[in-house]
Amino acid sequence: MSKNSKVLNLKDKISGREADLSLCNLTEVPVRELALYTKATFVDLSCNNITFLPPEFCNLIHLVKVDLSKNQLTCLPDELGNLTSLQHLDLYNNKLSVLPVSFSQLRSLKWLDLKDNPLEVELAKAAGDCLDEKQCKLCATKVLQHMRVLQDEVDREQEKRLLKEKELEKKKEAKQREREAKEKEARKKEKAEEKEKRRREYNSQMAVAANREKQMKKNEERKKKNGQAAADKKAAMESAPKPGRSLIGLLFKLLLLLLLGLAGVAAACHLTDLQKEAMCVPVNVAVDYGLSWAREQQGVLRQLLQNLSAAAKEFVESQHASKN
Repeated sequence: MSKNSKVLNLKDKISGREADLSLCNLTEVPVRELALYTKATFVDLSCNNITFLPPEFCNLIHLVKVDLSKNQLTCLPDELGNLTSLQHLDLYNNKLSVLPVSFSQLRSLKWLDLKDNPLEVELAKAAGDCLDEKQCKLCATKVLQHMRVLQDEVDREQEKRLLKEKELEKKKEAKQREREAKEKEARKKEKAEEKEKRRREYNSQMAVAANREKQMKKNEERKKKNGQAAADKKAAMESAPKPGRSLIGLLFKLLLLLLLGLAGVAAACHLTDLQKEAMCVPVNVAVDYGLSWAREQQGVLRQLLQNLSAAAKEFVESQHASKN
């Protein structure tokens, strides 16, 4: 604090409960030094060049009387209301136009001088002339009332602002909830659509599988029918007499009947009394001729059978030898 070198030894400026720092050509308030002397409840800072009070000055809550007259103050700190013990405040001949709203919290204030300040109209009206002790006390009362009105207005405005902010916050939260609800509904709808898509795909696959199985059954039934028809046709063909074979069989049967008939006739003509009849003569002749021919052929047949037997034996032995 080089600018305040004259007051570095603050102890010399303190007498009892008063710290007299007037006429010291101060541009700043020695807040740190004053904070060390809490017993000094009256601080005289008049007739200096102080242009502002630092916010830390409002921490000197032990102050009861402060004289800041005849300085260059253009404004007071917003924290001024913290000086709850302050009873006497002299702001005569400064450059103040307004007071901080927290001024309304100086409930212990009994005396106030705001003369010779460029106060705004309403504040100047509330401050009055303050030409004597009584008027300065009245000034403190009326200014406090005026500042309380301003404080109430500020509080209402702040409350309105807070309500508006809360309303905006509620609207914001409502929009957020609505957006989240829409997103949730969209996700739900998307999931439902995905599920429906999977269901359709599953039903399609099941339908394809059912059609395939149905087609396979139809093919199997067709094959069975075709097989049964083929079997029936084969059986019918097998059971149906073949034209060639049936004709040969018929001829064979007719020939057999004829031979039996001839044999019967021959037997009747050869073995019975009918052999002497005229019709049996040629039959007997034919029978005798046939019997003699058969006797002649008997030797030939026997020789033929011997030859066939020998040939078969040779063939079997040759096959056996080739296998070995």
